[in-house]
Amino acid sequence: MKYFSIAALFSFFLVLSCKTEPKASTTETQPEAEKSIPEKIADAHGYENWESVSKITFTFNVDRDSTHFERSWVWKPKMDEVTSISGVDTLTYNRKSMDSIAHKTNGGFINDRYWLMAPFNLMWDANNYTFEHSEQVNAPISGDTMHKLTIVYSDDGGYTPGDAYDFYFKDDFILREWAYRKSNQPEPNLVSTWEDYANVGGLEIAQGHKRPDSDFHLYFTGLSVSRE
Repeated sequence: MKYFSIAALFSFFLVLSCKTEPKASTTETQPEAEKSIPEKIADAHGYENWESVSKITFTFNVDRDSTHFERSWVWKPKMDEVTSISGVDTLTYNRKSMDSIAHKTNGGFINDRYWLMAPFNLMWDANNYTFEHSEQVNAPISGDTMHKLTIVYSDDGGYTPGDAYDFYFKDDFILREWAYRKSNQPEPNLVSTWEDYANVGGLEIAQGHKRPDSDFHLYFTGLSVSRE
């Protein structure tokens, strides 16, 4: 994603002087640059509170037809420490030093966390994708007119190189729907809603995702956010 960072606020002082008047100074502040669309989406979901988050717990659930799948996570982002809880198995690892077992487990964590916090991934992955913003686009599920942000990941590194995501949102920049397109193919592999929002520790999190014409429900339980 290629991310465009927010320009810093610049200020300068202009000093004027003459022989008959004492020195005077005026201060002029340049206006802050407009934030990018990915930044606005992240901010709408509470990204300004992220730096104080010390721990997140959540359970990733999927109901499909008559089957149920779940796995739980405890993530301490400042330590980069993850605990995976799946059935009777528990594994704690540091993402900076993973063995083969941890690396495989981390693939599940990346997937589940992306569903939970995709708006923040727009910031975290800023250097690994390109993006394009369109207005007045019909969303794929509701058919409502929305904005669309398309991001395409680079072909190097990561768990899904070259993949694309289409995010659909209104003027408040809160995600309503999205589509996943493997290898940036034209047709989506998956589309789903973003719904059942809750403010958890200052973060706006969609607790539910549903697919059209399908007995599919992806949702989160056990959500908690600890902040310093």
